[in-house]
Amino acid sequence: MSLVTERREKLTFFDARRNLIRGLIDYNNGMESFDYIVVGAGSAGCVLANRLSEDEGVRVCLIEAGPVDSHPLIHMPMGFSLMSENKKINWCFDTVPQKQLNGRLGYQPRGRVLGGSSSVNAMIYIRGTAADYGRWEAAGATGWSYQDVLPYFKKAQDQQRGESEYHGTGGPLTVSDLRYKNPLSDMFVEASQQLNLPLNDDFNGESQEGVGYYQVTQRDGRRCSAAVAYLVPAMERKNLTVVTGAQVDKVVIDNKRAVGVEYRNGGGTVTAKANREVLLSAGALQSPQLLMLSGIGPASHLKEHGIDVVHDAPDVGQNLQDHFDYTIIRRVKSSKAMGYTLSRTLRAIPDFLQYRKGKGPFTSNLAEAGGFIRTSSDEPEPDIQLHYVTGIVDDHGRKRHFVAGISCHICVLRPESRGSVTLKDANPRSVPNIDPNFLSTEDDVTRTLKGARLVNRILDASAFDSVAPRPMYIGSDATDDAMIDDIRYRGDSIYHPVGTCRMGSDATSVVDPAGQVRGIEALRVVDASIMPTLVSGNTNAPTIMIAEKIADSIKSAEAA
Repeated sequence: MSLVTERREKLTFFDARRNLIRGLIDYNNGMESFDYIVVGAGSAGCVLANRLSEDEGVRVCLIEAGPVDSHPLIHMPMGFSLMSENKKINWCFDTVPQKQLNGRLGYQPRGRVLGGSSSVNAMIYIRGTAADYGRWEAAGATGWSYQDVLPYFKKAQDQQRGESEYHGTGGPLTVSDLRYKNPLSDMFVEASQQLNLPLNDDFNGESQEGVGYYQVTQRDGRRCSAAVAYLVPAMERKNLTVVTGAQVDKVVIDNKRAVGVEYRNGGGTVTAKANREVLLSAGALQSPQLLMLSGIGPASHLKEHGIDVVHDAPDVGQNLQDHFDYTIIRRVKSSKAMGYTLSRTLRAIPDFLQYRKGKGPFTSNLAEAGGFIRTSSDEPEPDIQLHYVTGIVDDHGRKRHFVAGISCHICVLRPESRGSVTLKDANPRSVPNIDPNFLSTEDDVTRTLKGARLVNRILDASAFDSVAPRPMYIGSDATDDAMIDDIRYRGDSIYHPVGTCRMGSDATSVVDPAGQVRGIEALRVVDASIMPTLVSGNTNAPTIMIAEKIADSIKSAEAA
């Protein structure tokens, strides 16, 4: 087990990471007492650890099941494409069989490392729309309107384009334009304009609609994860303890109050005491699991697994939402396509030398371009998001093809399908039953089909003529029935699970608008699981915003 103790002064990124590893020492297996315990060093947990430890008068402990983020592929932006099956830094969860996907098991890769999923994702920075947060507030998340959350997006951000009405500078999280743009991405943008789709230079500005290039969480051509942005700067504080390689078994509750956590290390079970609060930031799949293992959840379900009921909370683990993803893949004649081809292999060494200077293809997130599109003029706002990739991404990158190609991902932004996370058994090491219940409504199927038709039109446009795209699975001439069959055969998650510890003002919501678990004192959930509904886009930036906002409310309450 590991306890981070080393202070750092003005370290470079890589110096800080090396010193972090050298600064690990053995952790004492006895009782340790802190003011705040944060479970999970992902996007939200790193924010909480930083912001709460800004007060020198409190002791903060951050507990992470995975290792230090020392793997070199984490920090090389293109490296994320090779980490989907790395179980040392990725939970690699499977779902239960999906009825509408021919009974297939879905795949849910989640970060298991300092930085969590922000250390293994594609780094795309998207906030969603103002209407998303209006829907949150209408659903009972009072104080979470767009006007309420925008200041926290800006507080978190160091926007490399500069400060504006919608963007902030000087925050921990660097948001930048891509340093490298593949010519194949230019073709996608040009083809979209040939279809009269609007061009958008800022998906996080006044309007989300249109096609263009994504901004990314990168600094100097390298990944700027939540660990890089928030945790490394906080390491110099003596009041912050970071424990790695420690999976929490349960929250310790005494008389309806959270008083600590139990976790296991190589030497046995450790109990850490929380004098003020326990904050769960284990994500939309594991925060509800931890609540249920701690006796907070649907009473009948807990009793089924022999767990003593501390608080009957029927909605824990319910309301699971995720962006279903379907990918159009085409072979192309181009040496610029990234993948397992001879031309790219021969370029590996020169590309790596460029990367050492913060330049070149290895700084790419591959999903360089994309957009937000309305499938009908009747739609009040975009209902489909596109992620265009300058390589072949098949079955989450697990199915490899040794030919040049391109991929375009289609996801329904506000799906109607709802799923759940439930316990498989009472063993904390067991993977929970994850059921996104994808495509359980006809509307989700229809919108995905419309999105696929639109993408095929884009890839058929003359802008791509020079690379002669050819369908790998199914083409533009497929019937609707054949296309839907292919959607069910190959579609899956694009990694945005939310909603399983729903925030609201009603008695059945799992947490209140401050993230406090109903029925239990001194216990909060602070991560994507508290979102009442999915935002229209990638969920990493909103998760960081959630942690910034709740950390601020905790500190304000303590100061009052």
